[in-house]
Amino acid sequence: MTLPATGKTLPPRRLLFMGAGAIGSYLGGFLARAGHDVTLVDMWPEQVEAIRKNGIEVRGPHEPFVAHPRAVHLYEAQALNADFDIVFIAMKSYDTAWSTRFAARFLKPDGYAVAAQNCWNDPTIAAIVGPDRAVALVMSRISVAVWEPGKVERGVEKGSSTGYFVFRAGEHDGRITPRVTGLAEMLSVIDSAQPTGNIWGERWAKLCQNSMGNPVQAMSGMGTLEIAATPRGRQITIQLAAESARVGLKLGYKVPKFGGVEAEKWAQADRGDVYEELSAMLTPKDGAGRNWRASMAQDVAKGRRSEIDFMNGLVVAKGREAGVPTPVSAAVVDMLYQIDAGMVKPGLANIDIVLQRAGY
Repeated sequence: MTLPATGKTLPPRRLLFMGAGAIGSYLGGFLARAGHDVTLVDMWPEQVEAIRKNGIEVRGPHEPFVAHPRAVHLYEAQALNADFDIVFIAMKSYDTAWSTRFAARFLKPDGYAVAAQNCWNDPTIAAIVGPDRAVALVMSRISVAVWEPGKVERGVEKGSSTGYFVFRAGEHDGRITPRVTGLAEMLSVIDSAQPTGNIWGERWAKLCQNSMGNPVQAMSGMGTLEIAATPRGRQITIQLAAESARVGLKLGYKVPKFGGVEAEKWAQADRGDVYEELSAMLTPKDGAGRNWRASMAQDVAKGRRSEIDFMNGLVVAKGREAGVPTPVSAAVVDMLYQIDAGMVKPGLANIDIVLQRAGY
């Protein structure tokens, strides 16, 4: 079922965002402008104060605007009432468990929690609030960044302009229920949205997309176009996509297309003709777009811990379970551990080091 933005007025909902970083500010800004009662909770004092003073400035492949959601410091959140319809967990993956436990107290009895995150955090949230109070959400092609307090920017084109569904909402058991249909409709004011009965296949496809790009940018300090312009940059991207696709398919997930290519084709990248086709596809063309940096690259640039354990680390762990080799993914995880520890600086040479360690 497709739910494009129709201009129809939805009943206003009380929405709590645990996290006022890039994705929390972007979604919260749009939903506040649409008339929902939005509260953002964050640990970044300058961000909270900037939103309180001037609102959140939202830019991207759309008309810029300023929204005025409520913003509160984490220590102030204790005073919130337990009357929120939906809690969006918009924290880093390693903060999922504690932030969900903290936020669960603010949900109405019939409210539910949603992971507005990368990685595979939906089961963690469901284990805390209960499967009947958790809805899974996959978001793609919505790369956003906050480089200074009070300003959030989206760096890629809108999915609705290319026929791509950015938001996919689903129940953990695969049913399409009124609440996932309603969540998709609510998010359609931001970009294209639909409910899905294949939430775990969709989630794995998003994990593949993140795993093939985020750590490469983080370890190299380069953006998407810079990486794709080098043969070794394309090679590591293809190998990471291939490993994650093989794992997901072996686990039995119905993995939809990611990175513009069917999962089955990524999985066959060890065939010379397939590899050459993928490499040619990744090679930047004239006017190829923006040299964007994904969330993990942004974290490393800001001196923050990466989500590598929850991204490529999960691919490695699941690959071990499924009996699928993941040497490039494992070498990437080790490299990011060293970068997180301050032992290695991001740089182009790290791509070659990782490939050599993995036998390429």
